[in-house]
Amino acid sequence: VYKRQMLMSVALVGILCVVAYTSATYALPLMLGFAAARFAYYTGAGLIGASFIGLIAAAAAFGAFSVLFAELRSLILRLIVALVFAVPAAIAGYALVHGVTYEAIPSAVWRQIFCFIGGALVGASALMRLAGSKTAAAS
Repeated sequence: VYKRQMLMSVALVGILCVVAYTSATYALPLMLGFAAARFAYYTGAGLIGASFIGLIAAAAAFGAFSVLFAELRSLILRLIVALVFAVPAAIAGYALVHGVTYEAIPSAVWRQIFCFIGGALVGASALMRLAGSKTAAAS
């Protein structure tokens, strides 16, 4: 019985890490979706309506960034769109790694090194997701 509970706990931690990583990668659309959902909820949309509005707002934000990244021909403008999308993801990745390693790594220097590496990897992943979206790939 205990072996099964331990395996389920490890699986749950793994699933939560994947969810946290994905949420950090899509940090900006996710936060825009939360803001829209909160606004809709406090203006009377109810829980289900606010959730639906938030989901649509997050998808629209990612779609807008994908279209902008795909359609803009100026390298500077594309870089600005990429940075606006990737910097919040990198900050979220840094915070995610810091939260996970705060108790596990006693050295503050090594914790910061891992946090910067994690933030850079999540930011790079966000750039790859933006550049690899179907809208950006179609152009």
